[in-house]
Amino acid sequence: MFQIAFQANAFQNNAFQIVLSPTPVFDTHDGFTPEEIRRAKRIDAKIRAKELALLKAQNEAKQRRKQQITNLVDPPKIVAKQKQNKLQSIQEVKADTPSVDTKELQRSISYLENQKLNLGKAVAFRQEALRLRTEYLALEARRLANLDDEESILLLI
Repeated sequence: MFQIAFQANAFQNNAFQIVLSPTPVFDTHDGFTPEEIRRAKRIDAKIRAKELALLKAQNEAKQRRKQQITNLVDPPKIVAKQKQNKLQSIQEVKADTPSVDTKELQRSISYLENQKLNLGKAVAFRQEALRLRTEYLALEARRLANLDDEESILLLI
């Protein structure tokens, strides 16, 4: 009975791992001008470049931290000669200097994503204005048709 209900291969090994897919390409089908499409593509390319730089900086920082911990646990031995030909170990202490500021990269990525969002909002506003304009023109045409009907009825009376 339990053999059917509980299968050995029912759970995946990586079920709880989060896999980030690349940034989705901005949908430029409706209402985008060619200039806006070019601008959206440039923003996407900049975002991808910044994200790659951020990942590279984070990996370098991770490797640097690992190396620092390794150096603290098992410090490298530097051999120096003294007058009595004794060997002495000297520990090296180096300051951690990040090669790239990750906060600045994250700030620039969020700025570029905000620009892309604003571009999409501008297109949505333009589409909404066009929809309202066409709705207004349809209502105005209906009003004029009703007015003509009223005038024709008055002429017949």
